[in-house]
Amino acid sequence: MSDRPRTPAFYALAAFFALFVAFLYGPTLTILVLSFQGPQGGLTFPMNGVSTHWFGKLWAGGGIVDIWGALWRSLRLGLVVMVLTVGIAFFAGLAFRKRFVGEGALFTVAVASLIVPSIVVSLGIGLEFRLLDDAVKWLAAETGWGWLQEHGTLMGLYTSALGAHLTWTLPFGLLIMFAVFNRFDPAYEEAARDLGATGPQTLRHVVVPILGPSLVGVALFGFTLSFDELARTSQAIGGRNTLPLELQGLTTTVTTPEIYALGTLTTGLSLAVIGAALGASLYLQRRRARRGLRLG
Repeated sequence: MSDRPRTPAFYALAAFFALFVAFLYGPTLTILVLSFQGPQGGLTFPMNGVSTHWFGKLWAGGGIVDIWGALWRSLRLGLVVMVLTVGIAFFAGLAFRKRFVGEGALFTVAVASLIVPSIVVSLGIGLEFRLLDDAVKWLAAETGWGWLQEHGTLMGLYTSALGAHLTWTLPFGLLIMFAVFNRFDPAYEEAARDLGATGPQTLRHVVVPILGPSLVGVALFGFTLSFDELARTSQAIGGRNTLPLELQGLTTTVTTPEIYALGTLTTGLSLAVIGAALGASLYLQRRRARRGLRLG
Protein backbone atom coordinates (compact mmCIF):
# COMPACT_ATOMS: atom_id res chain seq x y z
CA MET A 1 0.00 0.00 0.00
CA SER A 2 1.42 3.40 -1.01
CA ASP A 3 2.25 5.99 1.65
CA ARG A 4 2.00 8.89 -0.77
CA PRO A 5 -0.55 11.56 0.17
CA ARG A 6 -3.83 11.78 -1.70
CA THR A 7 -3.85 14.32 -4.49
CA PRO A 8 -6.67 16.85 -5.02
CA ALA A 9 -7.67 14.89 -8.11
CA PHE A 10 -8.42 11.85 -5.94
CA TYR A 11 -10.86 13.81 -3.76
CA ALA A 12 -12.45 15.43 -6.81
CA LEU A 13 -13.03 12.02 -8.40
CA ALA A 14 -14.31 10.60 -5.09
CA ALA A 15 -16.79 13.47 -4.77
CA PHE A 16 -17.90 12.98 -8.38
CA PHE A 17 -18.42 9.25 -7.78
CA ALA A 18 -20.42 9.96 -4.61
CA LEU A 19 -22.67 12.35 -6.56
CA PHE A 20 -23.06 9.75 -9.29
CA VAL A 21 -24.13 7.08 -6.80
CA ALA A 22 -26.56 9.52 -5.15
CA PHE A 23 -28.03 10.44 -8.52
CA LEU A 24 -28.29 6.77 -9.52
CA TYR A 25 -29.86 5.35 -6.36
CA GLY A 26 -31.34 8.44 -4.72
CA PRO A 27 -34.70 8.26 -6.56
CA THR A 28 -35.11 4.58 -5.74
CA LEU A 29 -34.34 5.15 -2.06
CA THR A 30 -36.72 8.13 -1.98
CA ILE A 31 -39.57 6.04 -3.39
CA LEU A 32 -38.73 3.26 -0.92
CA VAL A 33 -38.99 5.64 2.04
CA LEU A 34 -42.15 7.40 0.83
CA SER A 35 -43.91 4.08 0.21
CA PHE A 36 -44.05 3.68 4.02
CA GLN A 37 -46.02 6.91 4.52
CA GLY A 38 -48.77 6.88 7.10
CA PRO A 39 -52.45 6.65 6.05
CA GLN A 40 -52.66 10.45 5.81
CA GLY A 41 -49.31 10.83 4.03
CA GLY A 42 -48.84 12.40 0.63
CA LEU A 43 -46.54 12.04 -2.34
CA THR A 44 -43.73 14.19 -0.92
CA PHE A 45 -41.87 14.82 2.31
CA PRO A 46 -42.31 15.32 5.23
CA MET A 47 -43.38 11.87 6.32
CA ASN A 48 -46.78 11.73 8.02
CA GLY A 49 -46.20 8.65 10.13
CA VAL A 50 -44.71 5.29 9.18
CA SER A 51 -46.84 2.31 8.20
CA THR A 52 -47.48 -0.36 5.59
CA HIS A 53 -50.92 1.09 4.86
CA TRP A 54 -50.28 1.65 1.15
CA PHE A 55 -48.92 -1.85 0.67
CA GLY A 56 -52.17 -3.13 2.20
CA LYS A 57 -54.22 -1.04 -0.22
CA LEU A 58 -52.12 -2.27 -3.11
CA TRP A 59 -52.57 -5.89 -2.03
CA ALA A 60 -56.33 -5.42 -1.68
CA GLY A 61 -56.58 -4.25 -5.30
CA GLY A 62 -59.76 -2.67 -6.54
CA GLY A 63 -58.01 0.36 -8.02
CA ILE A 64 -58.62 2.02 -11.35
CA VAL A 65 -56.39 -0.50 -13.15
CA ASP A 66 -55.72 -4.22 -12.78
CA ILE A 67 -52.20 -3.97 -11.32
CA TRP A 68 -51.86 -7.65 -10.49
CA GLY A 69 -53.08 -8.67 -13.94
CA ALA A 70 -50.55 -6.31 -15.54
CA LEU A 71 -47.79 -7.68 -13.30
CA TRP A 72 -48.68 -11.24 -14.25
CA ARG A 73 -48.65 -10.34 -17.95
CA SER A 74 -45.22 -8.71 -17.60
CA LEU A 75 -43.87 -11.76 -15.78
CA ARG A 76 -45.19 -14.20 -18.37
CA LEU A 77 -43.90 -12.13 -21.28
CA GLY A 78 -40.53 -11.66 -19.56
CA LEU A 79 -40.12 -15.40 -19.03
CA VAL A 80 -40.97 -16.22 -22.66
CA VAL A 81 -38.60 -13.51 -23.90
CA MET A 82 -35.89 -14.82 -21.58
CA VAL A 83 -36.16 -18.40 -22.87
CA LEU A 84 -36.18 -17.33 -26.52
CA THR A 85 -33.30 -14.90 -26.03
CA VAL A 86 -31.12 -17.54 -24.38
CA GLY A 87 -31.96 -20.22 -26.94
CA ILE A 88 -31.56 -18.08 -30.06
CA ALA A 89 -28.43 -16.30 -28.81
CA PHE A 90 -26.76 -19.58 -27.82
CA PHE A 91 -27.34 -21.35 -31.13
CA ALA A 92 -26.53 -18.20 -33.10
CA GLY A 93 -23.23 -18.01 -31.22
CA LEU A 94 -22.53 -21.61 -32.22
CA ALA A 95 -23.38 -20.87 -35.85
CA PHE A 96 -21.19 -17.76 -36.06
CA ARG A 97 -18.12 -19.73 -34.96
CA LYS A 98 -17.77 -20.80 -38.60
CA ARG A 99 -17.58 -18.57 -41.64
CA PHE A 100 -20.54 -18.52 -44.02
CA VAL A 101 -21.76 -16.34 -46.84
CA GLY A 102 -23.58 -13.23 -45.65
CA GLU A 103 -22.53 -13.48 -42.00
CA GLY A 104 -21.60 -9.78 -41.84
CA ALA A 105 -24.92 -8.64 -43.27
CA LEU A 106 -26.85 -11.02 -41.00
CA PHE A 107 -25.00 -9.77 -37.93
CA THR A 108 -25.69 -6.14 -38.88
CA VAL A 109 -29.40 -6.82 -39.38
CA ALA A 110 -29.58 -8.71 -36.08
CA VAL A 111 -28.15 -5.87 -33.96
CA ALA A 112 -29.40 -2.90 -35.99
CA SER A 113 -32.50 -2.50 -33.81
CA LEU A 114 -30.26 -1.26 -30.99
CA ILE A 115 -29.65 2.01 -32.84
CA VAL A 116 -33.22 2.50 -34.05
CA PRO A 117 -35.36 4.63 -31.69
CA SER A 118 -37.56 2.35 -29.61
CA ILE A 119 -40.76 4.24 -30.37
CA VAL A 120 -40.07 3.89 -34.10
CA VAL A 121 -39.69 0.12 -33.70
CA SER A 122 -42.94 0.00 -31.74
CA LEU A 123 -44.81 2.06 -34.34
CA GLY A 124 -43.46 -0.10 -37.14
CA ILE A 125 -44.50 -3.37 -35.50
CA GLY A 126 -47.91 -1.95 -34.61
CA LEU A 127 -48.44 -0.81 -38.21
CA GLU A 128 -47.32 -4.18 -39.55
CA PHE A 129 -49.87 -6.03 -37.44
CA ARG A 130 -52.64 -3.59 -38.35
CA LEU A 131 -51.93 -4.29 -42.01
CA LEU A 132 -52.11 -8.01 -41.28
CA ASP A 133 -55.47 -7.47 -39.55
CA ASP A 134 -56.73 -5.58 -42.60
CA ALA A 135 -55.57 -8.43 -44.83
CA VAL A 136 -57.42 -11.01 -42.70
CA LYS A 137 -60.59 -8.91 -42.74
CA TRP A 138 -60.34 -8.53 -46.53
CA LEU A 139 -59.87 -12.28 -46.90
CA ALA A 140 -62.89 -12.91 -44.67
CA ALA A 141 -65.04 -10.56 -46.76
CA GLU A 142 -63.89 -12.11 -50.04
CA THR A 143 -64.20 -15.76 -49.05
CA GLY A 144 -67.03 -15.67 -46.52
CA TRP A 145 -65.20 -18.16 -44.34
CA GLY A 146 -66.98 -18.24 -41.02
CA TRP A 147 -63.92 -18.84 -38.89
CA LEU A 148 -62.46 -15.55 -40.16
CA GLN A 149 -65.59 -13.49 -39.56
CA GLU A 150 -64.96 -13.22 -35.84
CA HIS A 151 -61.32 -12.16 -36.21
CA GLY A 152 -60.36 -9.40 -33.80
CA THR A 153 -56.66 -8.61 -34.00
CA LEU A 154 -53.38 -10.45 -34.32
CA MET A 155 -51.76 -8.01 -31.91
CA GLY A 156 -51.22 -9.44 -28.47
CA LEU A 157 -48.84 -10.41 -25.71
CA TYR A 158 -47.22 -13.36 -27.52
CA THR A 159 -47.27 -11.93 -31.04
CA SER A 160 -46.57 -8.24 -31.56
CA ALA A 161 -45.40 -7.50 -28.00
CA LEU A 162 -43.13 -10.55 -28.01
CA GLY A 163 -41.57 -9.48 -31.30
CA ALA A 164 -41.08 -5.92 -30.05
CA HIS A 165 -39.30 -7.13 -26.93
CA LEU A 166 -37.07 -9.51 -28.86
CA THR A 167 -35.84 -6.62 -31.01
CA TRP A 168 -34.45 -5.20 -27.76
CA THR A 169 -33.24 -8.25 -25.82
CA LEU A 170 -31.93 -10.45 -28.61
CA PRO A 171 -29.14 -8.10 -29.82
CA PHE A 172 -27.76 -7.93 -26.27
CA GLY A 173 -27.90 -11.70 -25.99
CA LEU A 174 -26.16 -12.12 -29.34
CA LEU A 175 -23.37 -9.69 -28.46
CA ILE A 176 -22.74 -11.47 -25.15
CA MET A 177 -22.67 -14.94 -26.70
CA PHE A 178 -20.45 -13.86 -29.59
CA ALA A 179 -17.95 -12.45 -27.09
CA VAL A 180 -18.11 -15.63 -24.99
CA PHE A 181 -17.63 -17.98 -27.94
CA ASN A 182 -14.70 -15.90 -29.20
CA ARG A 183 -12.87 -16.82 -25.97
CA PHE A 184 -14.11 -20.42 -25.87
CA ASP A 185 -11.31 -22.97 -26.27
CA PRO A 186 -12.34 -25.61 -28.86
CA ALA A 187 -9.85 -28.00 -27.28
CA TYR A 188 -12.53 -28.99 -24.77
CA GLU A 189 -14.80 -30.17 -27.60
CA GLU A 190 -11.94 -31.95 -29.34
CA ALA A 191 -11.09 -33.78 -26.13
CA ALA A 192 -14.70 -34.85 -25.69
CA ARG A 193 -14.85 -36.17 -29.26
CA ASP A 194 -11.56 -38.01 -28.79
CA LEU A 195 -13.16 -39.76 -25.82
CA GLY A 196 -16.05 -40.89 -28.00
CA ALA A 197 -18.67 -38.24 -27.25
CA THR A 198 -21.18 -37.46 -29.97
CA GLY A 199 -22.05 -33.92 -31.03
CA PRO A 200 -25.13 -33.64 -28.80
CA GLN A 201 -23.25 -35.19 -25.87
CA THR A 202 -20.40 -32.71 -26.30
CA LEU A 203 -22.88 -29.87 -26.39
CA ARG A 204 -24.76 -31.06 -23.31
CA HIS A 205 -21.91 -32.23 -21.09
CA VAL A 206 -19.08 -29.90 -22.13
CA VAL A 207 -20.18 -26.70 -23.88
CA VAL A 208 -23.31 -25.89 -21.88
CA PRO A 209 -21.75 -26.47 -18.40
CA ILE A 210 -18.73 -24.32 -19.27
CA LEU A 211 -20.92 -21.53 -20.64
CA GLY A 212 -23.52 -21.88 -17.86
CA PRO A 213 -22.73 -18.60 -16.04
CA SER A 214 -22.79 -16.70 -19.34
CA LEU A 215 -26.15 -18.23 -20.23
CA VAL A 216 -27.48 -17.13 -16.83
CA GLY A 217 -26.27 -13.60 -17.64
CA VAL A 218 -28.08 -13.64 -20.98
CA ALA A 219 -31.22 -14.88 -19.23
CA LEU A 220 -30.97 -12.04 -16.72
CA PHE A 221 -30.60 -9.50 -19.53
CA GLY A 222 -33.56 -10.98 -21.39
CA PHE A 223 -35.93 -10.99 -18.44
CA THR A 224 -35.07 -7.62 -16.91
CA LEU A 225 -35.00 -5.75 -20.23
CA SER A 226 -38.39 -7.20 -21.13
CA PHE A 227 -39.92 -6.68 -17.69
CA ASP A 228 -38.98 -2.98 -17.67
CA GLU A 229 -39.62 -2.20 -21.35
CA LEU A 230 -42.02 0.66 -22.07
CA ALA A 231 -41.42 2.40 -25.41
CA ARG A 232 -41.27 -0.69 -27.62
CA THR A 233 -44.41 -2.06 -25.97
CA SER A 234 -46.51 1.09 -26.20
CA GLN A 235 -47.76 0.67 -29.81
CA ALA A 236 -47.43 -3.10 -30.10
CA ILE A 237 -49.20 -4.56 -27.08
CA GLY A 238 -52.78 -4.68 -28.29
CA GLY A 239 -55.64 -4.38 -25.82
CA ARG A 240 -54.01 -5.27 -22.49
CA ASN A 241 -51.13 -3.38 -20.92
CA THR A 242 -48.00 -4.62 -19.24
CA LEU A 243 -46.95 -3.26 -15.85
CA PRO A 244 -44.66 -0.45 -17.14
CA LEU A 245 -47.51 0.90 -19.30
CA GLU A 246 -49.91 0.80 -16.36
CA LEU A 247 -47.34 2.60 -14.19
CA GLN A 248 -46.96 5.30 -16.80
CA GLY A 249 -50.71 5.82 -16.79
CA LEU A 250 -50.87 5.86 -13.01
CA THR A 251 -48.37 8.72 -12.77
CA THR A 252 -51.05 11.10 -14.07
CA THR A 253 -54.03 9.72 -12.12
CA VAL A 254 -52.85 8.37 -8.74
CA THR A 255 -52.30 10.97 -6.00
CA THR A 256 -51.41 8.66 -3.09
CA PRO A 257 -48.22 6.79 -2.05
CA GLU A 258 -49.83 3.61 -3.35
CA ILE A 259 -47.85 4.09 -6.56
CA TYR A 260 -44.66 4.26 -4.49
CA ALA A 261 -45.60 0.97 -2.82
CA LEU A 262 -45.97 -0.55 -6.27
CA GLY A 263 -42.59 0.85 -7.27
CA THR A 264 -40.99 -0.64 -4.17
CA LEU A 265 -42.61 -4.00 -4.90
CA THR A 266 -41.40 -4.13 -8.51
CA THR A 267 -37.91 -3.00 -7.47
CA GLY A 268 -37.80 -5.79 -4.91
CA LEU A 269 -38.91 -8.25 -7.57
CA SER A 270 -36.14 -7.08 -9.91
CA LEU A 271 -33.56 -7.41 -7.13
CA ALA A 272 -34.85 -10.91 -6.36
CA VAL A 273 -34.40 -11.90 -10.02
CA ILE A 274 -30.87 -10.47 -10.03
CA GLY A 275 -30.07 -12.30 -6.79
CA ALA A 276 -31.41 -15.57 -8.19
CA ALA A 277 -29.32 -15.13 -11.35
CA LEU A 278 -26.17 -14.41 -9.35
CA GLY A 279 -26.88 -17.39 -7.11
CA ALA A 280 -27.37 -19.66 -10.13
CA SER A 281 -24.13 -18.38 -11.68
CA LEU A 282 -22.14 -19.02 -8.48
CA TYR A 283 -23.69 -22.47 -8.16
CA LEU A 284 -22.71 -23.39 -11.72
CA GLN A 285 -19.16 -22.12 -11.20
CA ARG A 286 -18.71 -24.09 -7.96
CA ARG A 287 -20.24 -27.19 -9.52
CA ARG A 288 -17.80 -26.98 -12.42
CA ALA A 289 -14.91 -26.44 -9.98
CA ARG A 290 -15.92 -29.52 -7.97
CA ARG A 291 -16.08 -31.62 -11.14
CA GLY A 292 -12.62 -30.38 -12.08
CA LEU A 293 -11.24 -31.42 -8.69
CA ARG A 294 -12.79 -34.89 -8.98
CA LEU A 295 -11.35 -35.38 -12.46
CA GLY A 296 -7.97 -34.13 -11.27
